[in-house]
Amino acid sequence: MGPRDTGPARPGQHRPGLNTPQPTAPGLSTSKIVFLVVAAAAPMAAMVGVVPLQFALGNGAGTPGAFVLAGVILLCFGVGYAAMSRRITNTGGFYTFIRRGLGRPPAVAGALIAVIAYNAVAVQLVGGFGYFARLVVQQQTGVTMPWEVYSGVAVLAAAFLGYRQIDVSARVLGTLMVAEIAILLVLDFAVIGHRGAAALPATSFDPHTVLSSGFGVSMLFAFGAFVGFESAALYGEESRDPTRSIPAATYAALILITVFYGFTTWAAVGGLGPAQVRAVAGEQLGNLFFALNDRYVGPAMTTAMSVLLCGSLFASLLALHNAGSRYLYALGREQLLPAWLGHLNPRHGSPSRASLVQTAVNTLVPAVFAAAALDPYLNLATSMAGLGTLGILVLQAAAAASVIGFFARRPDRHWWRTRLAPAIGLAGLVAATILVIRKFSVLTGTSSGVVNALPWLIAAAAVGGVGYAHWLRVHRPAVYESLAQDRPAPGVPAAATEGAVPDPTR
Repeated sequence: MGPRDTGPARPGQHRPGLNTPQPTAPGLSTSKIVFLVVAAAAPMAAMVGVVPLQFALGNGAGTPGAFVLAGVILLCFGVGYAAMSRRITNTGGFYTFIRRGLGRPPAVAGALIAVIAYNAVAVQLVGGFGYFARLVVQQQTGVTMPWEVYSGVAVLAAAFLGYRQIDVSARVLGTLMVAEIAILLVLDFAVIGHRGAAALPATSFDPHTVLSSGFGVSMLFAFGAFVGFESAALYGEESRDPTRSIPAATYAALILITVFYGFTTWAAVGGLGPAQVRAVAGEQLGNLFFALNDRYVGPAMTTAMSVLLCGSLFASLLALHNAGSRYLYALGREQLLPAWLGHLNPRHGSPSRASLVQTAVNTLVPAVFAAAALDPYLNLATSMAGLGTLGILVLQAAAAASVIGFFARRPDRHWWRTRLAPAIGLAGLVAATILVIRKFSVLTGTSSGVVNALPWLIAAAAVGGVGYAHWLRVHRPAVYESLAQDRPAPGVPAAATEGAVPDPTR
């Protein structure tokens, strides 16, 4: 049995969180958190679905350099994020960080943005899975079924796994993640085996190439491909040792994703030839990596790659389902959303009610698009990807600022970890946010006025969140004062994670 759930915490009361020990779930290890985080970024889906567009519309042969630059910026953000994770344990993720660094009104705004962003990314993956699963099955078997059938199966599978203990999801995600990375590494080394030193052209990291025409668009897609890495803190209450596991998992995931993206795109440039990258990618688009695999590895492995693409999309959907559920659970527990969301399943110790709500969103939004006869990829996936990417970049920027604010008056502040590194990350993330807003139509691939007005949802959530926080301060002051308290492990006093310095934010 899991921990007995007594309902959401009363204002000022600490409740056992998701980290409460259970006989069947001793807690997530660092490696399992890495699986959850890297799977959310969907490495294969990023390579197959995003990189051809970067090659064609971005800086071409300089794409590997763009990925490394985005990774370095996010690593600077990760330094501060990790430092703060060592002192805060709460499944509220960005919401908690923003509350502790910038105050309650920005935190409530961040909470609403997080709900929109993570739900949007999950819905995007529902559409993307349905689209690509239909294509793969049709190509391999000749059987044609509506995309809604495949999307429905994926949603139900994610619902089943998301309802249960997080260890189950971690094992599934670990298997899928290893398989998708392995098959792309086979392609990478096959290119090197055929082309030798020419497979890794130096021009890909030449500043003249990296900063060439299309650099901004390439960085736009690069930052989008990292979405999901920041979710490690959401599992703090379920980890064995959050003060060690969350920072370690954040660093490991960021370094793994950066190296993998940079290396795989570098080998792809070498396989195509730097001078031909733009033209070939523009012609083949989503078929680019399959064609490369046919050329350098063989058709049998290409079939496996197409199946693992669907696995990558499902893994990312499951990871985002779990992340979104934990946001809903945390905000229900905080009474910012209906309090019944803040209950744990007595058997599995999982945020099962929040998981059911996440499943409902993953079902209803695609159903609306299907009823309107809209395309699951060109309409559903691209529009939701743009909205989710923008929202998460805004949250990352706010979290970087929160690190600086949190440590500003603390004796344990550090010139690099809590000042300069998060400041560099903040500058890069603000620039990326502005870039996404300016190039939103490029990210979504449509000129639709409705789709390209979606960024206003993020602005509305920010304004509405600040207004809601001020309403709580006047009408529900006890709830307002108790927002984003730490949920330490049993036997560990709250002060051990919060630190001895009074919190000056309001």
